[in-house]
Amino acid sequence: MAEAEGGWTQGEVRELKVGRYMVIDGEPCKILSITTSKPGKHGEAKARIEAMGIFDGQKRSVVHPVKHKIQIPMINKGTAQVVSIQGDEVQLMDLSTYEMFTVPITDDVREGLEPGKEIQYLEALGKRKITRT
Repeated sequence: MAEAEGGWTQGEVRELKVGRYMVIDGEPCKILSITTSKPGKHGEAKARIEAMGIFDGQKRSVVHPVKHKIQIPMINKGTAQVVSIQGDEVQLMDLSTYEMFTVPITDDVREGLEPGKEIQYLEALGKRKITRT
């Protein structure tokens, strides 16, 4: 895999597996299913990939030849402490770098958020999301 700018690497469709990640329309997505067709008389095998956006929750599907180059996002997981909650946003401090940042609060994590509590978050392509409280 080739290293590239912007927090992603390059790979081929045939290297992908269910549960891994890829970039579709500029959005990092988790792969839900991959179905591969046999090569035709004059073509090559194609793969249909169903995936769900990590940050927006939208389902996406793409069809590419198996040798097609695609972007694979670099997913970083971290632990942070809740500093404060302001409306629909929460201010966090990374526990390893002490960096302060703000992320939107999603409905699935709203219950467990309170100042001083540790959470886990996911970062990809410059976006962050709380994964566990």
